[in-house]
Order: sequence, then C-alpha cells, then structure tokens
Amino acid sequence: MRLAMIGLGRMGGNMSERLIKGGHEVVVFDRTAEVTQKYVAKGATPAATLAEVTAKLKSPRVVWIMVPSGKPVDDMITALAQGMSKGDVIIDGGNSNFHDTVRRGAELQAKGIHFVDSGTSGGIWGLANGYCLM
Repeated sequence: MRLAMIGLGRMGGNMSERLIKGGHEVVVFDRTAEVTQKYVAKGATPAATLAEVTAKLKSPRVVWIMVPSGKPVDDMITALAQGMSKGDVIIDGGNSNFHDTVRRGAELQAKGIHFVDSGTSGGIWGLANGYCLM
C-alpha cells in the first residue's frame, strides 16, 4: 500500500517507520526538512510541499495527518483537499474533539472525500459512537 504521512513527530514518525518496515510505501512530509530526511534514510519517499504529497499518490489517495488538534488539522485538511479527488481518504490521527470530527467529515463528504478519525482520545469516542466517516 502507498500512503502519505504528514507530521513526523514522535507518533507520526514512529508510525511511518513501522509502515516502512511492514513493506508499505510511505510518502512523508514535515514542516522541517531535516525531519523528513530522517525518514527518507529509512526508505520513505520525500515530499517538499503538500501539493507534492498528493501528486506522489495515485487515486484512491490515502493521507494520514499527525498534527496538533484544532486549527492545524483544519488548515491541513483545507490545503490537502485542494489536491484530492472523490474517493480519496484523509485520516486524522490527532487528538481532535469529536464535534470537529463530525464537522470535518461532513465537509469532506460533500466533496466525495472519505474521512477517518483515528485519534487517541476524541477519536476513540468518535469511533465508539459511529463517527468514523468512511
């Protein structure tokens, strides 16, 4: 499977590494180029911009974002959605509030983009209550 990971902090970086070790092709992006290069050395494909992230994936694209909850997630989704198509998938791995998850899912659903909340707190609540919008 080929997917992208955006945000290579402790969680996003570790998940990228595990995916690579598992045989997946991972396109990586982080706001810090040196961090991106750390995962390129482990076998990832680098992307210097968000537009490059989506360009390096084939439909249906899968993009997993690991950025702080709130405005950073909204900004990332807005930017990514511009380069995505009907049937593509965005996974929010941050610790988002379930109200934000429902809103984001509805906005993306209107564009035909699937949305999965896979966070560590609000995401668990959202999944348990049927808010995994795929």
